Amino acid sequence: MTAEPCRLRVRYAKDGRLAFLGHLEVMNTIMRCVRRSGLPFEVSNGFAHRMRIQFSQALPVGASSQGEYYDLKLPYAPDSDDALARLVEATPLGLRPDAAVVLPRKVPALEAWASMSRWDVLVVGGVCSAQGFLKKVDQLVTDDVLEYLRGDKPRRISLQRALVSYEAFDTEEGMRVRLTTRASEQGALRPAILVRAAMGLDPLRVCRVAQWHEDTQGVRVDPMDKRRCLVW
Repeated sequence: MTAEPCRLRVRYAKDGRLAFLGHLEVMNTIMRCVRRSGLPFEVSNGFAHRMRIQFSQALPVGASSQGEYYDLKLPYAPDSDDALARLVEATPLGLRPDAAVVLPRKVPALEAWASMSRWDVLVVGGVCSAQGFLKKVDQLVTDDVLEYLRGDKPRRISLQRALVSYEAFDTEEGMRVRLTTRASEQGALRPAILVRAAMGLDPLRVCRVAQWHEDTQGVRVDPMDKRRCLVW
């Protein structure tokens, strides 16, 4: 190991009953796991000394994920395999990490950098077929601005900016929808919002299957790509 300050980027899943944890609860749980692991994390300055850790885009409550990320700031670079093993042992199964890589400190912040998401959505019930659903989404995209309520607050989002691609299939289990979305300073599109606007009901299951950064040439950059993740 070296004495150079670094980030340890960790990929983890969010599955099972833990899919119903809110983002703040996930953050607090993972910070407790980091403390249990014994890794030498850094803390912030000021009155309240907080762990220096950054997370990728927040998941909607109830959504599972095959690939969430956090960056833990460390005073020196550990052996990534040893760090991963310690985190696995200290973390509950539903949030257990499966990969870790040591990155330079100057890597861009995850939440803004990894702005692209791929979703797999299962919709059960209703009278809309996959073909009908796609026609309704086509019209929503043409209209562009989708208005909805978040709690009791009205929100607006541009589908032409936030919705990159969409497809749907009728299956024996129900209608499967695959979405690619882009988050920006204007916000991020939640899959349930789109399904509700098109069909008037909520999906049975939502899973984020991937996150990545899109460079200026439109090339996909994996968050665990040590060589290319410095791109901004």
